[in-house]
Amino acid sequence: MNNAGSNAFTDIVLPHLDSAYRLARGLTGNAADADDVVQDACLRALKGIDGFAGGNARAWLLAITRNSAFTYMARNRPGSVVMSANTDEDMRALDAIADPGATPEASLIARADASSLERALDALPTPFREIVILREFNDLSYREIAGMTRLPIGTVMSRLARASAMLLRALAPDRLGKTAS
Repeated sequence: MNNAGSNAFTDIVLPHLDSAYRLARGLTGNAADADDVVQDACLRALKGIDGFAGGNARAWLLAITRNSAFTYMARNRPGSVVMSANTDEDMRALDAIADPGATPEASLIARADASSLERALDALPTPFREIVILREFNDLSYREIAGMTRLPIGTVMSRLARASAMLLRALAPDRLGKTAS
């Protein structure tokens, strides 16, 4: 690899590593596998950097990450997807979204809500979870998701709507329990 390729990698790939990790973590269900997937995706991106035609670099890297994740899971977990469990890393992430000025009770409620949402998201079937992660956590457009997944835009929109409905149903018992008290 020449210096220009190294600079392109730094400019195109490195700014989007957090998004790639978030997608890999969502698809694989655990941090160790996500690390392996992102490493493989970075190697693939490095090898293919000269083929990057411009445009949305994040979408390009996420497409590579998505393909790497499915290849990894097919090789290492044929026929199954491991759902994540709450780990210390997850709890640190949940703590980070809590309002630092909130009361201890409010912080606990926010963490419980985020934990419930994470469990509901992890329980979604992979095709629906993937669309939610790409749209809501990585802010990709329907068109970008459709191109990446090779699905019609209508299917992307339908899966997102169905995923949202599944998430609402999964979270409804928590909401009903809180309003009844």
